[in-house]
Amino acid sequence: MDMDITKPFRLLPKVDEVLLRPAVASLAEGVGRELLRAFVQEIISDWRSEIADGLLDADELQARLSDDQRTDGLMRRLANLVLEEHGRGIVPAVNATGIVLHTGLGRAPVHPEAAASMAAAAGGFCVVEVDRFSGQRNRRDDRLSELAQRLIGCEAAIAVNNNAAACVLALTTFAKGKQTITSRGELVEIGGSFRMPDVMEQAGTKLVGVGATNRTRIGDYQKAINDETGLLLKVHRSNFAVIGFTEEVEMEDIASLAKAHGLPSVYDLGAGFLNNGVPGLTTIEGLVGETLLDDAIQSGADVVSFSGDKLFGGPQAGILAGNAGAIEDMRKNPLYRAMRLDKVGLAGLERTFELYLEGRGDEIPARALLRRKPAELRQAAEQLFAQLKDQPIIQADGCSLEIVEATSQPGSGSAPGVELETTCLQIRVSSDGGVTALAQRLRAASPPVFVRTQDDAIWLDLRTLLPGDDKRLLAAFASLG
Repeated sequence: MDMDITKPFRLLPKVDEVLLRPAVASLAEGVGRELLRAFVQEIISDWRSEIADGLLDADELQARLSDDQRTDGLMRRLANLVLEEHGRGIVPAVNATGIVLHTGLGRAPVHPEAAASMAAAAGGFCVVEVDRFSGQRNRRDDRLSELAQRLIGCEAAIAVNNNAAACVLALTTFAKGKQTITSRGELVEIGGSFRMPDVMEQAGTKLVGVGATNRTRIGDYQKAINDETGLLLKVHRSNFAVIGFTEEVEMEDIASLAKAHGLPSVYDLGAGFLNNGVPGLTTIEGLVGETLLDDAIQSGADVVSFSGDKLFGGPQAGILAGNAGAIEDMRKNPLYRAMRLDKVGLAGLERTFELYLEGRGDEIPARALLRRKPAELRQAAEQLFAQLKDQPIIQADGCSLEIVEATSQPGSGSAPGVELETTCLQIRVSSDGGVTALAQRLRAASPPVFVRTQDDAIWLDLRTLLPGDDKRLLAAFASLG
């Protein structure tokens, strides 16, 4: 037995020698030589640690350094790191989770025409803050404000980068150094531990919670108003529901009370859902009862804020719509310049508004996915089943594939508690860890596929497959071998 404990260390290759190998050099074309050097250093450093921990001996190290690509060698590890590098960042994916507005997958996919407008704005010069007819400087969201007036009946509108920013802008404009009154039942927390009380603190306003978690009355707001009050705020419960012995104050009543005391009122609506009242829109049955954007505007609130990328179906944005004076006050806030939407987002948002105004709102992908009927989803599932059942990974021992009925969710804190009927393909894997491993392999596939895992099975939900996604999903499964 060779007792020389230094031998494995002496077998470790030098970084520059590895980089001179023709096979290694070819990998640099995809990532650059310096990053490739860092990957080689990472591999050798890991091996050095394994040797020091007694997990890697000379024989195993020699096997890893062989030219046989079937072994877990340096080239194979290096190629995997390069492959992972290409797969990082924002890349197109297949959403088979059934969650239409999936935050992890970018929420609402925009309409192809909105996407084209965004690409055109990003790819060259475009009209942003100049009037093309007079040559005079104007304001970047003047067009958006015009479109919002026509669509939802507000006096004016501006856009910032998301609804969280919209909330902060409204709070700092109207209530910095003052008190903001809101119901205790509306002190929500959304994704990323974004809590309304914390937002208020950062915005420089003091939270005054009124009522109880389950019941708040207009008299609770009335009693709390004093000389330090700056704002009355209503927050839509975007990601939870209160049921049972409940009572809440309508925005109309809050707005009337605010006006009686000479105070501004803000309605943080969140999702921004249009349903009836807009030409060409078909009712989305599962979302009947969700607060409508146009109703919120007509409630009398000075400002209504909502997301452009949730139920509205456009690119990420926070839209503030309401009376012209309040919107102008927020526009003059120095924070607005830091938060305002860029030309790419504005281009997509303008085109989304135009699609609604043209009577084509049901074409917007988020709405189209939410509107899909059980019969349509069943037919799509049967077609995909016929194509997927012969894939090698499905034919493997211990795998099974079947069509099952299930439910989907709108997602992203929109319409809490709503369940939409859907159809799924269910894949069962008998081996230990098989479901987790298969889900991981699908995420790493090309293109990446995201699925639901529950009840020891993979669930492919047909509701969230966009046109062409069936072919992309089949390609991903085929790549698994």
